[in-house]
Amino acid sequence: MRALLTAIGVIGLGVLGWFLYNIVPASGVLAKLEPKLVDQCRSVTIFPGTEDVTIDEETGIAFVSADDRRATAAGAPVQGGIYALRLDGSDRVSKVSPESFGDFHPHGISLWRGEDGRKRLFAINHTIADGDKVEIFDVGFGGALLHVDTVAFPEMTSPNDLVGVGPRSFYVTNDRGFKGGIMETLEAYLALPASSLAYYDGQTGSVAVKGLTYANGVNVSADGKTLYVSEFLRRRLGVYERNPETGSLSLLKRYPVNTGPDNIEISADGALWIGGHTKVFDFVKHAEDASAIAPSHVIRVNPATGETEDVLIDVSGVLNGSSVGAATADTLIVGAVFDDHVLVCPLK
Repeated sequence: MRALLTAIGVIGLGVLGWFLYNIVPASGVLAKLEPKLVDQCRSVTIFPGTEDVTIDEETGIAFVSADDRRATAAGAPVQGGIYALRLDGSDRVSKVSPESFGDFHPHGISLWRGEDGRKRLFAINHTIADGDKVEIFDVGFGGALLHVDTVAFPEMTSPNDLVGVGPRSFYVTNDRGFKGGIMETLEAYLALPASSLAYYDGQTGSVAVKGLTYANGVNVSADGKTLYVSEFLRRRLGVYERNPETGSLSLLKRYPVNTGPDNIEISADGALWIGGHTKVFDFVKHAEDASAIAPSHVIRVNPATGETEDVLIDVSGVLNGSSVGAATADTLIVGAVFDDHVLVCPLK
């Protein structure tokens, strides 16, 4: 009995040590945040849950993926959508996804541009009736979206974000390795490396990277040769060499970041823009109670050096729980997991 109690004690201390080493830093409980830029931003109402944003600089349109996650959690889901926000100063907003999608609950989105000028928008769809899928749209005049394909494959198990790399090919992050039960809880609270990155080559799917810790955002460089993946519970960014012919990936390096990184956007100069959740427990409270404030934090990362710059910080609830920052040369658009608006902020 004594040996058993000793073993239990050792295991308990080990679990506690793992928790203190991994979760306390990842939670940001000790982080100090000072407001930055937020007082210069204006709010543009779109639709609840402006979780992801990607910009088409050629047309001056920011595509916003929005879904009312609180309504879904309450058992009364409503149709989500993709919205176009004009960046000409007018702040005009229009819904550009088809109304024919009755079961459309978009999450991560990605704008793919072909060498011939063709554009496609990829969107994760968490359908209520039929599981997780990726919807592919042709982009038409004014950002109007024409649905052309739906993709699902076994290796896509818990999709969060994606990046299109061809007319029908993409990478997608699986943010969890376990769904439901005690193992899902342990994965989250012990920061277990059980999530992954999957690849769909246009015909079949496969797992491209294993052993990630809450894989979240993903994006690819303009030349298609470098891929970036954010690991939320490790507060780091993985940089991978990509073979454009086969889609295979090789880890080059990892950069630590000072927030829990969510979606990754890449500006025209190649910089990485990441919206993050610096104080994770505050975000968890906000997910449970809309009146609880969750800080917003957007950083800019130099992909060559990993140097990180704080661009926007909000601790007063102007925007709660930032999940994305998408930037042009002079404007930053910040979206959030639950809020019904984005922030439009000057960069010059």
